[in-house]
Amino acid sequence: MPSPSVALKAPVAKSMAFSELQVKMIDRQQKVKLADLQIEQLNRMKKHSNLTHTEITGLPPNTRMYEGVGRMFILQSKEEINDQLTDKQKTADTKIKELEQKKTYLERSVKEAEDNIREMLLSRRAQ
Repeated sequence: MPSPSVALKAPVAKSMAFSELQVKMIDRQQKVKLADLQIEQLNRMKKHSNLTHTEITGLPPNTRMYEGVGRMFILQSKEEINDQLTDKQKTADTKIKELEQKKTYLERSVKEAEDNIREMLLSRRAQ
């Protein structure tokens, strides 16, 4: 027959493991939400760049264009602005892909944590 101190350590260890799983799951869920927000923001930036690019392409080639930098504006050529907008869109695309991969990993991690918690609860009920 196990000693009383060993009998008390088992439930404490299980409850600590349960708490750790809950914390892990909540943390991963928050990271998934953060990734969603970042993806949404990048999609807005990409759409804005695309709309600006569309508007600029309709302008004559000798049109004077200015880029806003802080509180001032800098004269830029049409090609430079188009290149900057294209670079912004490419950067946003790569960041979105990275965030979606990270989000997929986090969602799998949340699912595993949920399964572990469910399994732990079922094993408690069985005892």
